[in-house]
Amino acid sequence: MTKIVIDEKTRHGKPVIEGTRITVDEVLGMLEAGMTYEEIEREYGLKREQILAVIRYVGSLVHGDEVSAYA
Repeated sequence: MTKIVIDEKTRHGKPVIEGTRITVDEVLGMLEAGMTYEEIEREYGLKREQILAVIRYVGSLVHGDEVSAYA
């Protein structure tokens, strides 16, 4: 399962998709701009599971869950 990780050495500690340098806020921006999952997959080399991991991560923050790395 894909995780969102935080590492001070990667992108200044912003949450990123594990194994990439793509941040949670970048993926949210893509979705907000109206990109489809398929477009994001094609243009950024992500898998649907990775996009969904971003959504789960943000959902956990909204619900007030403590998050350090999220699957």
